[in-house]
Amino acid sequence: MGILGKIFGTDDAINKTIDLAARGIDALVYTDEEKSVDAAKSRTEARTMIIKWMESTQGQNLARRFIALSITCVWLLQYLMAMIGSMIAVWVDNPDKWIESVKVIGDYAENMNGAMMLILAFYFAAPHMGDIAAAAMDKFSGRKG
Repeated sequence: MGILGKIFGTDDAINKTIDLAARGIDALVYTDEEKSVDAAKSRTEARTMIIKWMESTQGQNLARRFIALSITCVWLLQYLMAMIGSMIAVWVDNPDKWIESVKVIGDYAENMNGAMMLILAFYFAAPHMGDIAAAAMDKFSGRKG
C-alpha cells in the first residue's frame, strides 16, 4: 500500500514530501535566532571554561598576584617618574635633558599598557577577557585595533 501511495501521490505521501522539503530548506537557512542561541551558548561555555581554569589553578594565585603587582608597580613607577620629570622640566633653566628623559620613560610606560590591560581585565572583567586580550595583543604587537 505504501509503494502504491507513493506512486499515485496519496495525501500521506504528499505530506511526507512537503515535510521532508521543509526540513531540508530549514536546515539550509541559518536564522538570526539560531545565531543568537549559538552565540549565547558560546559565551556560556567560555565563562564556564574561565571559571574551571581559575578553580584548577588556584594554587598559582599567589604567583599570579605577585606578577601582577610587580608589573603594576613598574608601570606606575614609570608613569610617576615621567610626570615628576615633566614638572621639574618646567622649573629648570635647561629642560632639554629632562624632557628627553621623560619621553624615554613615558615610552616604556606606554609599552606596558597592554600588560596593564590584561592585568586589569583578569582581575576586574574576566567575562570580557577575550575582547580585552585581543586588544592587548594588538597593543603589544604594535597594531592599531
